[in-house]
Amino acid sequence: MLELFTVATITILAVISPGADFAMVTRNSMMLSRRAGVLTAAGIALGVLVHVAYSLLGVGLVISRSILLFSLIKYLGAAYLVYLGVTMLRARPEAPGVAQVRVLSDFGALRIGFLTNATNPKTTLFVVSLFTQVISPQTPLSIQLGYGAFMSLAHLLWFMLVACAFSSAPAQRMVATARQHVERAIGGVLVCLGLTLALASIRQG
Repeated sequence: MLELFTVATITILAVISPGADFAMVTRNSMMLSRRAGVLTAAGIALGVLVHVAYSLLGVGLVISRSILLFSLIKYLGAAYLVYLGVTMLRARPEAPGVAQVRVLSDFGALRIGFLTNATNPKTTLFVVSLFTQVISPQTPLSIQLGYGAFMSLAHLLWFMLVACAFSSAPAQRMVATARQHVERAIGGVLVCLGLTLALASIRQG
């Protein structure tokens, strides 16, 4: 019971803490549509399952004990965040009085969410820590699978709420008057997250 409570508490705190996942769901919900935001949330939930899978297979233990491997994962995640951020910063401003048509397929929204989470070192650290420090090796596999499903579901539900909130009418009205500024602000946040992550890895190395 204590293990379940600990896993649930840490999962909820990790999910609601702002980061790259939050930024991407916010951006796609505000700039595109609620559907795009929800599909991005679904992609994030699928990304969590990647971390759960390698943790269950024992790779998570290897990652937790290998500074080099974990550093490579962090650099990969940082590079992807910077790439996303720069793409948003380079978005061309709209001509006055002309609405820019933004198209992102359902698969594209799902893919963005998946890659953002699957390459997110924050999620790597969170899931690996749970499976190596909190969840006992003696815990039945079925229970461990249940924990993994809970982690994924928690991400899905939270970011679906975020998508609904940031695709609301007030949010859309704000975007209508400051679309370029909103996108560049989110892009700047992603670049800062990526650079901060990379610098922290260099210092630790």
